[in-house]
Amino acid sequence: MPLRILLVDDHEVVRLGLKALLSRQENFKVVAEAATGEEAVEKTREFRPDVVVMDIRLPGKSGIEATQEIVAEHPDTKVIILTSYADDDLLFEAINAGASGYVLKQIGSNDLVEALERIGRGESLLDPRLTQKLFQRVREASRHVEGQAFAELTPQELRILARVAEGKTNREIASEVFLSEKTVRNYVSSILSKLNLSSRTEAAAYAVRHHIHNHLPASTE
Repeated sequence: MPLRILLVDDHEVVRLGLKALLSRQENFKVVAEAATGEEAVEKTREFRPDVVVMDIRLPGKSGIEATQEIVAEHPDTKVIILTSYADDDLLFEAINAGASGYVLKQIGSNDLVEALERIGRGESLLDPRLTQKLFQRVREASRHVEGQAFAELTPQELRILARVAEGKTNREIASEVFLSEKTVRNYVSSILSKLNLSSRTEAAAYAVRHHIHNHLPASTE
């Protein structure tokens, strides 16, 4: 059974070109076209396509908004974003909206056919030119989350927590950071309070989980 496709683009010539390309493929059937986001949602309800090929820049409801609505109403319908915009923010918005793929209009015809086949099989797909950007953003987001994990701690508390994570006692830590054992004990109590933890073991696990050594003050390296 051919893959049933809905084409969404506000430029008729683009839709005609896509339809001509896909009509040459026996495993594809273009069941409907739409020029706006609102129309895309309506046509999805009416024709229940397997895949929606969605432009982002549409009059009225954007392609991102239409994607979110379509995916929420029809979980079995896959949406692939086909756009001219290699934009990091749009890429993330599309993924968050539930799009299964994001490719640029500069894609070759054979590659587009393959992309649609993969989306139809339930795979996810990103244009290779955007994949590196996505991984970079994910890494940046991860580093931000880790940094926030220690946001309330002072540089000295970070140094002491790092040593707690290494399994050192208060006495050993006091010797290394040139403080009294009592002062180190007070620091540890403050750390537990700020992180809402109840024991040194929990604090050590927390520090390791959030890669504390990536966030230590430069003077300790």
